Amino acid sequence: MSVGLVGRGWRGWRGWRRAVRALAGVLVVAVGLAGVVVWQNTYALREERVTLRHEGKLLRGVLALPETGEGPFGLVVFVHGDGPVDATHETFYRPMWESFARAGYASLSFAKPGVGGSEGDWLDQSMTDRAEETLAAVAWARGRPDIDGRRIGLWGASQAGWVLPKVAARDPALRFVIAVSPAVNWLRQGRYNLLAELRRDNATPARREAALRRREDTLRLLRRGAPFSEYRAAFGDADGMTPARWSFVARNFASDATADLRAMRGTPVLLVLAGRDDNVDVEETEAVYREILPGHSLRVVRYPGAAHSLVDRDTEDSPWRLTLTAVLAPRRLFADGFLADQAAYAAHPSKRPAPTAR
Repeated sequence: MSVGLVGRGWRGWRGWRRAVRALAGVLVVAVGLAGVVVWQNTYALREERVTLRHEGKLLRGVLALPETGEGPFGLVVFVHGDGPVDATHETFYRPMWESFARAGYASLSFAKPGVGGSEGDWLDQSMTDRAEETLAAVAWARGRPDIDGRRIGLWGASQAGWVLPKVAARDPALRFVIAVSPAVNWLRQGRYNLLAELRRDNATPARREAALRRREDTLRLLRRGAPFSEYRAAFGDADGMTPARWSFVARNFASDATADLRAMRGTPVLLVLAGRDDNVDVEETEAVYREILPGHSLRVVRYPGAAHSLVDRDTEDSPWRLTLTAVLAPRRLFADGFLADQAAYAAHPSKRPAPTAR
């Protein structure tokens, strides 16, 4: 009896030890992964929380300075795309801030009104309002002794394509503009995006025609200045539209960057285009920019495998791969060369254009 009990006890002890070793191994891996995550998400930056009062509202932001040095540093002012974007874009901007810091540039980004502690509501803004806000951020930065007011540039993505030219037209002292995946005309961009999404969904011809009819009916309401209630009555299903969003679209749907691009001629521009962009017709964007802007001031770089966000398209299309990359290797989210190319351009925006494709 005792031998049996001892035997069972010994086998239990060995099993427990195996379980402890296994648990320890898991913990070591977990701690190791945690260390990797911390390391990969630690950037060579000094981040300062800053505020700006504009039009009576307080905006909260981040000034990301190079890790060492007192300056004065050049500065890249970030202009967001669509949606409720905070100052770091949920950390998405930090790899870019680090790349600019290595070129001797600080980065400045304010949360949109109503986001991240900023007062107001971004859905109340027109593209002109957004341009005025950006000009206020540039003026604020020029008042800081650690910023070189002669070396301030803009970085903006997507919807910022209607903001950047307005700002550059008003402030010819800007050193450069980096325009990432910008559209030219709001209505043409919307139609292009709709058709691209229908293609990706393998929509039937009937569904395609119904979607285009709904789009035209919606535009008729917008052109008449119809209220949201009329839109809701016409379609029943609001399809994600809210009264605030309807107001925002009504305020901005006629946006077109052409006139502002003409007004900013001469400002150095880096036009960054994705090869697999379902949001923006990059062929149209490039053609318009090349037609309007002087050749010596425009540099175009394409990233064939990139999606609209300049994240690798295959990565973006895989939720698990996107999550793992964002957590374990955030600098690798972007298309190859994207981060280094932007930093090199900021350092020497007036150099002769590089090849237009990678």
